[in-house]
Amino acid sequence: MHILHLMTEDNKIQAKSSHYLALVGKCLNQDRRAQRELYEILSAKMFPVCLRYMGDREKSKDVLQEGFITLFSKLKEYRGEGSFEGWARRIFVTAALMALRKSDVLSRSEPLEQQGKTTARMVIEPKETASLDAETLFELILSMPEGFRIVFNLYAVEGFSHKEIAQMLGLSEGASRSQFSRARGWLQERLKKLNR
Repeated sequence: MHILHLMTEDNKIQAKSSHYLALVGKCLNQDRRAQRELYEILSAKMFPVCLRYMGDREKSKDVLQEGFITLFSKLKEYRGEGSFEGWARRIFVTAALMALRKSDVLSRSEPLEQQGKTTARMVIEPKETASLDAETLFELILSMPEGFRIVFNLYAVEGFSHKEIAQMLGLSEGASRSQFSRARGWLQERLKKLNR
């Protein structure tokens, strides 16, 4: 039964991949229905990504739009290697980062002194997140100060290294680590308040 389940999952992944490849091919041939379908599929998945970075629905809609403009202009670059959703996600993350860079968010992030204590050694305990539903955690991430939220998303959610984050955001690796440490401490404080 377990092997059958794995085969079924593999079949689903292959079918999804084939569907994306077919849609990409049609979009490259200017098929408006395929473009609309691709938009509808991806917008539901990429809007939350944009929202996690932007923290504002209206700004996220703008970034989503910019992301689609870039995606459709770069479709010919997709080689069919790896996950199409992963490839698309990177485009939307980049669009969000470009929008945030324009507003110089990291230069306005909360200084460490305002945190009240050093957060470098703080650890978020599993018991603090065990009773949280995904929506509450998502809302907490959205309410983070912008600089914290950006680095937290890139490191903890997207899986980028601090070196990659530093390159993307034009800051030092130490600054990326510091922002993540502050974000983690900020989140831990909110989780403690929720669990009281």
